[in-house]
Order: sequence, then structure tokens, then C-alpha cells
Amino acid sequence: MPNRADDTIVACATAPGRGAIAIVRLSGGDALAIARRVATSVPTMARSAALVAIHSPDRPDELIDHGLVTWFEGPHSYTGEDVVEFAVHGGALVSTLVVEACVTAGARPAIAGEYTERAVVNGKLDLVQAEAVADLIDARSRAAHRAAVRQLDGALSKRLTVMREALLHVDALLAYDIDFPEEDEAAPSRARVLAACDDAIGQVDRLLATLPAAALGRDGALVVLAGPPNAGKSALLNALVGEARVIVSEIPGTTRDAVEVLVDDSPFPLRLVDTAGLRESGDKLERLGIEVSERYVTQAHVVLACAETPESLERTVEVVAGMTAGCVLGVLTKVDILQPSLPRSSRRDSGGPRSTATSWGNGEREAGLVHVSAFTGEGLDLLRAAIRSVVTSRAAAPVDDTPIVTRARHEAALRRAGAELRDFRAAWAAGALPAPVAATHLRAAVTALEELIGAVDVEDVLERVFRSFCVGK
Repeated sequence: MPNRADDTIVACATAPGRGAIAIVRLSGGDALAIARRVATSVPTMARSAALVAIHSPDRPDELIDHGLVTWFEGPHSYTGEDVVEFAVHGGALVSTLVVEACVTAGARPAIAGEYTERAVVNGKLDLVQAEAVADLIDARSRAAHRAAVRQLDGALSKRLTVMREALLHVDALLAYDIDFPEEDEAAPSRARVLAACDDAIGQVDRLLATLPAAALGRDGALVVLAGPPNAGKSALLNALVGEARVIVSEIPGTTRDAVEVLVDDSPFPLRLVDTAGLRESGDKLERLGIEVSERYVTQAHVVLACAETPESLERTVEVVAGMTAGCVLGVLTKVDILQPSLPRSSRRDSGGPRSTATSWGNGEREAGLVHVSAFTGEGLDLLRAAIRSVVTSRAAAPVDDTPIVTRARHEAALRRAGAELRDFRAAWAAGALPAPVAATHLRAAVTALEELIGAVDVEDVLERVFRSFCVGK
């Protein structure tokens, strides 16, 4: 679309549907003029609100709504442009009519993401922060919310900017040696350049190490309840969730399909999955459900191997352990019924998570045994603690001062930067390539970081040369 960036755009900024308030947002050079065509008056002072009557320019006598109008003068707005917001009554129709009135007055309907795109173009956000806006909106857990808020606040951007600055400094040292070899200043020592490169590689690796935590924060840890029919899996899931999400019946084979529930937990959310009972079955429909269960077990981070008796539990753990690379946690369900008949050694502490050496073996994927009752709630807190322990052993809980890499684009750029830095280090340490050739790897690493945050400026290195050295003596 020609001259798209010069257009004044309009859109409803709140979710569609029935609600108390809807926000219609204008942004662009003509925002104030357009607002004055559709409202009886617009505040002359920025950031002050006024109650106005809103109408369409081609039907001035037909009232659309009474609402509040606020003017945000650029560059002190979200997009960095003049922005006018109308706060009108919610619902599908009112906000649509206000948008139509603004289009009639000269605005263009905004396309997806255009407000945030303009914020980036106008220097209000960088690319990483812009992506954090979408992540914050899409967050389904506190872990995802925490990561998005930190990125929107600039935690990752600042870390990447510091890394870029350090690499530009090394590049400036090399540029000085390459471009001004006749100067009396000593060339940068090989050890000094290698140390700076090693520090940058370490920072890249630390950021990439947050990927498992980011995946768990975004998608949740997959915790699958598996076991024979009527082992209490559905009742246990309902108890862990805190509400009835799955039909519970004494009839074996009631659960025919996997039922997945996302539970917001700390430090990572949990995707609890109730599955069809694992057994040989001639019923076609039940067999399909069992195949789905087996696929979930294969992909699980944690499998809760559920059974009613110690003997059945031992068989269940053996079967499940052969199906998954995840951690298997034995769960003896219905302990309220079976407690009197359990051996003394099995019930001495009501089944807290114990050592990996259990009655069914000591494989690395077997985390221990927990006794629970979905009916009385006994052992549920211990089970939750055991699940958290297993999950955090797979991905360390986020550290407050470490930004998390949440997107594939971030990962790709960091891996590219890391690879270029390692190529540069190998060439520089061995002296295998002339400085101008080796420096191309360093500049490629800088470019990868620049693309990541959206800051590409080829003049930076030259500026550093003049700022760091007395070139024109």
C-alpha cells in the first residue's frame, strides 16, 4: 500500500464482544483532525479526557454514542505519533460504528500489528519488546507472563545491547589495526581479543540455556496420568485441578480419549493429561483411545504411573517406563481404602516422595513413590511437590536477573551469532586468517544481534574508532 506509513489508522483496541467499555484508537498525523470531524469537541490539552457526542461526518444529526475522548500528543504516545482514543460503550456494534465514522472522516483501518510496528519504527520499542507485547497478550501462565513483562521492560534488549557494544569495541580494535597499520599505537593483543570473544560466547550460551525454561513457561510441563482402567486417574486429575473436569465412574474404560487441562503452577505451568486405561482391548473405540494415551506417554515430561495396589503399580511402572523418556513417578491411588492392608514399610509416612530405589528398580527415570487419596486429599501436596521437583530438574527455574529467550527468531539469531563468534575465535587463536578476513565473522555476529533487536547501524564501528583512538595525530 503506497505511503502506508503516512496514513492515519483506526481500529478497536479492545476485544470484540459484550463488555462495559470499548476503546477505538486513531494514530497518525491527522488523528486530531479526524477526531474533530466525528466528535463534538476534542480536548486542546494532551492527556486530558472529555465527554463528547460521537457521530459520523456524513450523518451529523445521527448520534452514535456519548464517550470519552483523550488526545496523546506525539511523540509521547504508544506509537510515537499523535493518538486519539475514544472510550465508548462496549459491544459489537458501537465500536464498529465509531471505526466506520473515523474511516469516513479520512482514516484507514489498521492492519494486524500496525500500532506496535509504528512504535518500533518511531523508536518507542525495539523488535524484542514488540514481540513481548504479543507474548504478554498470549500468556496463559504466570511463568509466561513473567518472561513477557521482563522482555517488555527491556531486560533481554539491554543484555543484547551490552553484548553488541562489547563486540563492536573488539571490531573497532581490529578496524584500527587494519585501517591504520602505520600508527604508533600497539595492535590489540591476541589475548585481549580472545578474552572479549570468550565472554560474548559465554553470554550467548547462557541465554540459549534458558530455552527449556521458556518452552515450559509457554507450553507447560506435560504430566500424563497413565495406568490400568479404573485406577483412579480421572479422580486424581480432578483433585489436582480442584474441580470436576473428567467423568469419574467405577465402570472400567469410561475415559476413551485424552483430557488435557492446563494448571498454572510455580515455577512452571503443568499440562495435566488424563488418559484411557492401558490394557489389551478388542473394542475399536477404546483401542483408539489407548493409542492416544501411548502417544502422550511417549512425549511426557513426567508420567504419573497410577494403580490401586502395590502389585498393580509395579507392573504399571514397568510398562510405562519402557514407553517414555520422561520421568516416571509411581502413584498409589485410593490410599484411603487400601491403607489398612498396606505393609508397614509402605505406609509409614503416608507416601511422601522417596528415593529412586523403589520396589520396581532404580532406573534414572523412576522418581519415587507417592501415596494419595483423591477423596480425602491425602498426599496431594506431596504429589505436587514431587512433580515440581522433577520438572525443575529438567529445566532450572528462571533466575530473576536472567532474561529468557522465548522465540524461535531469538534462538536462530543467537545460534548464528554464537557460531560466527566460535569461527572467529578459532581463526584468531590459530592466526590462520588475516585480521580483515577473521573480522568478517565478528561482524556477522554483530549483525545477527542487530537483526535481533532491530538496531542496524554500519557507522557504529567507525564512531568507536574515532572515540577510542587518537587517529588524526
